Order: sequence, then structure tokens, then C-alpha cells
Amino acid sequence: MRLERPREWGACWLALEMWNFLGLDNFWSKHLTPSRKGTNWLNVLKTLVTYRWISAGSEWRLHRQWFKSSAMADLLGEDDSIALDDTLYRCLDLLHAPKKDLFSFLSERWKTLFNISYDVLLYDLTSTYFEADSKDNERLKKFGYSRDKRSDCVQVVIALIVTKEGFPVAYEVMPGNTQDRTTLPEFLKKIETVYGKLNRLWIMDRGIPTEESLKKMREHNADYLVGTPRGKLSKLEKQLLKEPWKKVQENVKVKLIREEKELYILTFSNGRRDKERSMRQRRLRNLYERLKELKELKEMKKITRDELLMKLGTARKEAGRIWNIIDIRIPMKNEKISGDTFTFKINREKLREQQFKEGTYLLRTNLQDGEPEELWQRYILLTEIEQAFKELKSDLHLRPVYHQLDNRIEAHIFVSFLAYCLQITLKQQAKQHAPGITPRAILEKFKTMQMIDVHLPTTDGRELILPRYTYPEKDIALLLYKLKLKLPNQPPPKIQYQPNKCGADLLPKTQ
Repeated sequence: MRLERPREWGACWLALEMWNFLGLDNFWSKHLTPSRKGTNWLNVLKTLVTYRWISAGSEWRLHRQWFKSSAMADLLGEDDSIALDDTLYRCLDLLHAPKKDLFSFLSERWKTLFNISYDVLLYDLTSTYFEADSKDNERLKKFGYSRDKRSDCVQVVIALIVTKEGFPVAYEVMPGNTQDRTTLPEFLKKIETVYGKLNRLWIMDRGIPTEESLKKMREHNADYLVGTPRGKLSKLEKQLLKEPWKKVQENVKVKLIREEKELYILTFSNGRRDKERSMRQRRLRNLYERLKELKELKEMKKITRDELLMKLGTARKEAGRIWNIIDIRIPMKNEKISGDTFTFKINREKLREQQFKEGTYLLRTNLQDGEPEELWQRYILLTEIEQAFKELKSDLHLRPVYHQLDNRIEAHIFVSFLAYCLQITLKQQAKQHAPGITPRAILEKFKTMQMIDVHLPTTDGRELILPRYTYPEKDIALLLYKLKLKLPNQPPPKIQYQPNKCGADLLPKTQ
């Protein structure tokens, strides 16, 4: 008896179970028909999505390493040909057309499976970067505001809409230089086309809606609850000071004022205040120490005025808003560098203003009713979309992107989106039937289930091959029971003929 080819089975099987639970075969069978040469594009897509969810990497790694170490061929009834690099790339090229139809299909499935409603939608943007230069003829890869702190890299922008439970409704890939405020009108039209106009609340972070877009939303009777830049807080300060605080959580309190046809909700969080205070103190200390270092260099005449300005520019970039707290006098062009021409001191009034705002953020809505604590509870649902971005970037390794062509970049993000759909589906199932465990933790447990080939010789010279997955441990068996999942029967045996042997093979082996 021999044991051969240990390979990952449990996680692959779980991914295909989530795929089947969503009924994705019903959708993709209409859009991915087999090729004339017999390539089953549906199985290729399943392989790409499973790989992205379980062990994300490049398509080249899938082809060279992962597929052979997994049990995907056994589960799909395929051979290694579906993981050829050219086959994988050709499948990516087939994915651009049915995106809108898929959004509608998934929305109906989640409504049926989990009773998901679409009366509250969360909208936000993120970016993912490329460590490569952009060419003039490229539509997507552009320099722009980087949420990954990589302004030196070209990027693409991804706009995402999710429900309050975190289920994705739609997404769009846009050029990396797209400004946040320009993306909203088009998305409003798309969602209204699919789901209708009325009885929907849009929740967005500050920076996305403009005054013009909010005005249009009011004209179209679209409700919104959005974050507001802190500059608005100064204009409403006198009115807000008159209102009492209302406690909504142990460390959170809110107050509300009405202005024209909108409500403004000022929120104060002890945790946020402590975080912002710590950041402000650290940056202010670093900036002050840096200015002292520059002053010492100047007095020793080790730098010129131009060098001083360049170093101040670097310090300003690192300090951020803290820069405005310090009043700095810089030598004029015709002035000599001295202790009188380069001075700095903390502006106490500006420091007090910043201390007053620490821990606060301002919300606005055109809803005419609702308690402030209820509105705040709705706004913090934005953590669901932040979690979606986090999972896309960390769990599903949205970056790095190994593709250069625009259509391949979009296909890469599309596959990541499908993998996230599997993850959020498992997350919801766990929430209902096995609360307290994350989908990634479940996936890691199932990764321990392996498949192995048991080779047994027969009396007639042939060999019986038994592909067998390992019996689940107690914790996995409990998860299977809780999630109402049933393992399949063991695969049927295979018969393999031994290769012909010559007479020398039958002679006793010498030491």
C-alpha cells in the first residue's frame, strides 16, 4: 500500500459549497458556455474564484503551484488543462460583459436566502495601486489621491455599494485620478434603475457628496445621511453650544439641531478623542523637535535659505493639519539667516480650537424625523463597507495587481468581488448558525482536511487507487453540523494498470 499526492481538499470543497448555495451555476451557465475545443469556462472561473478566496496570488502561481497542490481537479472532474496559464487569462477576458446582470442576480439571491433589504445603502471608495509606471494610452492606471499612502504609484479607484449587512450591491472600477465627488450621480442613476427611487437611505462619508449632489438628491426625494467636513462645525458652533448632549453609548454622546430642511448631528466619542489627541501630541512634538533641529543648523550656517525651505516642506507634509498650529517666520529673500528671521511658536488659540474639535464629527441628513441616537447608529453602519474594503485588500489580496491591460485589471477585481461574495455568504451563515466565528477562521479549519490517494496492488498486477479525503476533526464536524453542511461520499475507486516489466525487474535486488 502506498499513500500519494496529499492535497488541499476541505477549503476547496467549502468554496464550491458557497458557490452552489448562491446558485451561481444557474447564472454563469448562460454566460460561460464551453469552448469548441471543450474547455469548460465555468470550471475555470470556479478555480479562479476559489484560488482568490483560499490562497490569493498571481495566475502564474495558480498554474505552476497551487492547482496541483489542491483537490480542485477531483472536485470539478477536470484535469490540469483548466489551469494552464493561457486558459486562465482567456477566461479573464470573458468576464467583462455580464457584470450588471450578476449584480441583479445576487441581489435577488441574497433577498431570498437571507431576507436582505435594500432600503439602506452604504457608499464609499477605495484605491489599489500598481508598482509600475502609467502609459499615456492607459485608461485606468493614473496618479491620484492614494488611500494607501502610496502617492508615488499609479492606481485605480473602486467605488462600492453595500447593504447595512455588508452584502455588495454594485461596484465600479474608475481611473486612478477620479475625484470622489464626481462618482455619486452615476451610481444614483444605476441603483434607481435597478431598485427604484423611493424609500432608500444613502449613507456616505464626508468628501463624497457635494452641495450640488445633495441638492439633486433632495429634488429627487432621495434620503441621505452623510459625514460633513469639520469646517461646517465652526459655522454651527453657537447653535450647537445651546443644545444638551444626549448619551447613546457608554463613551458616545450626540446633540441635534435643525437648519432649513436638514438635521445636523454633532457626535462626540471618548475613544475618538483619545486617538486624535494622541496623534496630535505625537505630530506636534515631532514637528517642534524638527524645527528646533533646523534652527540649530541655520544658526551654524550649515544650510541655505532654499535648503531650509525644502526641509520645511518635508516637515509640513509629515505634520499634516498640525502645521497650522505653529506660527513660523521664514527669512525673506533679501534677509540674512539669523535667530530673528527664522522663528516659530505654538499658536495657543489655534491649539485650543483643535482641542475643542477632537473626538467630534458632524453628520447631516434630510430625514425629517428620527432621534439623534438612531441616526448615529445608522451612520456607524459605514464600518460595514470599511470592513468590506479591508477584507478585499487583506483576506482576498486585491493587491498587488499583476496585470497591465485595462480589461485584465477589471477582470482581476471582478474575480476578487466574486470571492468576497463567497466570504460574505459564509459570514452570514455563520452569523445565523454558528455565531462567534469568522469566515476566515472557518476557512482555516477546513484547510486541514486533505485528500490523498491510497494505492493498493491487486492479485492480477493492477493497482486500485482510492482518492480519500481525511475524516474531519471534532471542531470541523461541529461546524458542519451548525452550518448544515453535509460532506459528499468518498470518490469512487480507480483501476490503474502497472507498466510492463522486463525480466530484470523480477530479479532479486542486490545490496
